[in-house]
Amino acid sequence: GAAATQPLRMAWADRRPCGDGEVRVQVAAAGLNFADALMVQGLYQERPAYPFVPGGELSGTVTEVGAGVKGLKVGDAVVSVAAGAFAEEVVCSADQTLRLPTELARPSASGSRALDVEAAAGLPIAFGTAHVALRERAALRAGQTVLVLGAGGGVGQAAVQLSKRQGAFVVAVGRGQRKVSLLKRLGADVVIDSSSLGPEGKGLRSAVRAALPANKGVDVLFDTVGGVQHAEGMRTLAWGAHVLIIGFASGPIPKIASNIALVKNLTVHGVYWGSYFKKSPEVVLSSLQELVTMLARGEIEVPVSHRFTLEDAPKAFDTLLGRASLGKVLLVPGKRRARL
Repeated sequence: GAAATQPLRMAWADRRPCGDGEVRVQVAAAGLNFADALMVQGLYQERPAYPFVPGGELSGTVTEVGAGVKGLKVGDAVVSVAAGAFAEEVVCSADQTLRLPTELARPSASGSRALDVEAAAGLPIAFGTAHVALRERAALRAGQTVLVLGAGGGVGQAAVQLSKRQGAFVVAVGRGQRKVSLLKRLGADVVIDSSSLGPEGKGLRSAVRAALPANKGVDVLFDTVGGVQHAEGMRTLAWGAHVLIIGFASGPIPKIASNIALVKNLTVHGVYWGSYFKKSPEVVLSSLQELVTMLARGEIEVPVSHRFTLEDAPKAFDTLLGRASLGKVLLVPGKRRARL
């Protein structure tokens, strides 16, 4: 908590001009991710020079459109992947900004079309990571079994929903009854409460085996945790399975058991979603377009746990790092403490 939040302070900044290929967005909300906490502490693989504005994803309304921009206009509700998202307004690359198709939203009980634009801020990174991992890397198919480690986190919740939408059998691992209940609501077929396991997750292998039919293994290991759970999960895999290395939330970076990979003909994938924007932007942008359509149609949801003002950003980080959040943690610039 304190180590991550101590450097944070609010400051006024000059408005940056909106250049060619850019749009100015009045921020409705910005999503807070574990990577933001690592970056603030100087522990992330990308280390911007201090001082910098954290945040990598946002939603809001377009207020200005630069030259050469097509498909976006003033007044559009959008989501964007943009550095410096923890601000009242952000100048974003139009290429990384997608219009929210609010016309696809399902009518509410009153007949109006309801799409939570603030919640959409939590879509790009968590759901983008899970979607690219499952679709592009693991080529997930209907009928396969997916084991999601750290399913209670934002990326894990996304993986559960997207795997079920693809027709997979999902075994989710989360901590505590509240997260177990949420994961069941999101569609997980089996939820294992990690607080019922041994130290650091020992016993996970047996719990997963008990949840599956005899001689049935896991086809896709979606690992956001690392540590002991990774080692246990590796021993549940079927022949020809895919291992998706998403992150190391438990702290220890595991060693890949190459003997298991050899015997079971495993494929191990590293998944660093942000690198796609430089190396293969068409993949990630196509994925995001699919995701905003799914969200608007109500086919997936971004569960929101907490909404904080910008001035309460340190509390938002403490909530995330203290594992007190049940869903997404958002920063909402347009609101004041008294309204939250």
